[in-house]
Amino acid sequence: MRRVLILWSVALVVLLGGFAITVAVLGSTLYSAGGFVGSYLDALARKDSTTARELPGVLASEDAATDLLTDDALGDLSDIREVTDHTGSDGVHTVTFEYTLGGETLESDYRVRQTGAFLGLFPTWTFDSTPLGTVAVTVLHNNEFRANGVELTTAEDSTESSGYSVFVPGLYSFDHKSTFLSADTIDAAVVEPGSVTAVQVNAQANQAFVDEVATELNDFLDECATQEVLLPTGCPFGKTFDNRVDTTPAWSIATYPAIEIIPGDGVGNWLVPRTEAAAHLVVEVRSLFDGRRTAFDEDVPFDVAYTITINGQNLSIQPLE
Repeated sequence: MRRVLILWSVALVVLLGGFAITVAVLGSTLYSAGGFVGSYLDALARKDSTTARELPGVLASEDAATDLLTDDALGDLSDIREVTDHTGSDGVHTVTFEYTLGGETLESDYRVRQTGAFLGLFPTWTFDSTPLGTVAVTVLHNNEFRANGVELTTAEDSTESSGYSVFVPGLYSFDHKSTFLSADTIDAAVVEPGSVTAVQVNAQANQAFVDEVATELNDFLDECATQEVLLPTGCPFGKTFDNRVDTTPAWSIATYPAIEIIPGDGVGNWLVPRTEAAAHLVVEVRSLFDGRRTAFDEDVPFDVAYTITINGQNLSIQPLE
């Protein structure tokens, strides 16, 4: 009996020792301050925005939209490694993690504090300050843009920035692509929790816009040239003579306007700045003084300028006075 008790005592000591070691290991890894931050970063690497957002202390700014706190907006994050864990005099841990983002090795600091203990053994944690950041996006000449492929719309007044909460770390690519407009891609690496990163998306007329306007204007000028009068109705060119016209005027377009499209006032408004062109006129003219007949076979310079309004997939082109 004594031998059995000794065996049970040894087994209990081993069991308690193993349990103590397990608690110590879990407390220093999975349930440590670094383990808590690591679970957040692991969720981002897995593109699991729900798990990341549900962690204690992950709070979005009240002044920022949450449209980018989604799986679709998360980029690639890898090679996550804890670097340091420093405890301040206030008990707040500053945990530094290193990782690969956009092909670069970067690092971020996170502040966490203990809130209690699970089963009285395993520490529980919260972010002392949110691990999220904010991007302040200004879209020029439009109010639509994309962030990591997610379609978003800002306020109507494109001169004002719109704030969006984002996970940190994160690499966010901003651009604009639509039927008539495009903007160069702007990449913003957000690596500092609580930071505000300003991004400007500059939407400009794309080649399809220029080609569409050029085609419409050229067709309009060609139609003007079919009018067999000196002053074609509603057209930007014409010619008058002091003498009598003896033959039917024949117009053709010698030089079409070189189309450039620049932003106008307000979203959806664009301009073709004043540009030169030339029509060619062939007509016989008889002098009222001596009756002599001469041929006029010359280019007639003119210029054009237009306002353009984008209405969905349609363009409204009007001459600028």
